[in-house]
Amino acid sequence: MYEKDGEKYFVVDGHIHFWDGSDENCKNKYGHQFIECFYGYSSALTPPEYLWDYKKYQKYTEADVMHDVFEIGYADHAILNSVHLWDFFHHGFDREADAWALTQNAGGKITMNGTWDARDGDEGIKQLEADAKRFDLQGVKIYTAAWKGDSRGFKMSDPEAYRYLEKCQELGIKNIHVHKGPTLTPLDKDAFDVSDIDHCATDFQDLNFIVEHCGLPRLEDFCWIATQEANVYAGLSVVMPFIHTRPHYFGDVIGELLYWLDEDRLIFSSDYALWQPKWLIEKFVDFNYFPDQTEYPELTTDVKKKILGLNVAKLYPKTITVPEQFQLSAAEPVLQP
Repeated sequence: MYEKDGEKYFVVDGHIHFWDGSDENCKNKYGHQFIECFYGYSSALTPPEYLWDYKKYQKYTEADVMHDVFEIGYADHAILNSVHLWDFFHHGFDREADAWALTQNAGGKITMNGTWDARDGDEGIKQLEADAKRFDLQGVKIYTAAWKGDSRGFKMSDPEAYRYLEKCQELGIKNIHVHKGPTLTPLDKDAFDVSDIDHCATDFQDLNFIVEHCGLPRLEDFCWIATQEANVYAGLSVVMPFIHTRPHYFGDVIGELLYWLDEDRLIFSSDYALWQPKWLIEKFVDFNYFPDQTEYPELTTDVKKKILGLNVAKLYPKTITVPEQFQLSAAEPVLQP
């Protein structure tokens, strides 16, 4: 919970990681390039007092997560997303076993999502069924630019991907988080193109597609898709830290999203440990548009409360309960199970 000027904000961090980018886990030069690129993004957009040294950044601890996200980071709950990247890391980038232990030790404060790769065929379908049962999955994180042998990615509109989306429907996995945005060395920018979301969001209208990083740098493409697909959400990871180094640009991105979507489909995310939620939340609550940014919808206190937690809480009713004191008195209440 975050409190400022008498206002209380229920906070859900919609996208955190528990990765292992250590030298020992890197399978090849591409694994090293991937985690070095992560660190480059983090270093460029983080206030100096919050920047870790590289070794800690490669592999941090369960205690780090609990301290940074919950003890000082104001989060009441967090969504832990997964990505394996088997071609780059010996034991997977997302350290799945440790992530599950962290989830179980967090006292109900973490919801862990699974993942799938459309190129894994029948074996992948079986694994998704097993993961859904073991982790009681409500969501998955998809990385369309991941390499697999000679393949350098897939599209969410591929027939193979549709098999997995149909299986998600069958298993009751409603939330499909898809990385669509900034590329990372050595992955290809076009493999993160957001256009395939237009197809799958139309064909699977009972699923929610949370587009992480809201398609940056293809913000305009994303907005034109999301404005016509009511089941598409804007995940604000990577967008948020620009509030520090490029606040005018941040205002433009938030303003465009509010204009084209609506205030109910923007989701706060720190992308921890890329960035820490504490300073992002403090700066966001204090943020106002610049004087020349007059054509965007208002960024009111109630809108900020929705973005910081109430919106994503609606998507995860099995594990997130919003206390009555945080409900918006004059708006539609957040429904609870």
